[in-house]
Amino acid sequence: QVQLQESGPGLVSPSQTLYLTCAVSGVSITSDVVYWSWIRRPPGKALEFMGAITRSGITYDSPVSPSLRSRTSISRDLSKNQITLQLRSVTPEDTAVYYCARGSALPARAWVTTNEFDVWGQGTRVTVSA
Repeated sequence: QVQLQESGPGLVSPSQTLYLTCAVSGVSITSDVVYWSWIRRPPGKALEFMGAITRSGITYDSPVSPSLRSRTSISRDLSKNQITLQLRSVTPEDTAVYYCARGSALPARAWVTTNEFDVWGQGTRVTVSA
């Protein structure tokens, strides 16, 4: 059974860098043709696709604003079978629940639905505040 578990700080100060990890169990992140993705849900808003990484380490940006793309980096740690998200220069608008998920295709839009991914982590809440 494939399971995903996000972890990271619950509170980040504005202008700092947010680091999140997603521990993958039940399958190797290099084994299948899938997209290991980061998605977030700001309060009162829809699910927003932030980007993805493939089994070979190729990354894909979200079709969101250039500002978000320029601040986001997705990588992987093969020794730990983990996916990582780095979001630089955070602002209160980055407050959200952050999820990692597995998908068989890249989303066509920035705003996604749960059925576009077959496995989800439980999510980790991040608040950006001084």
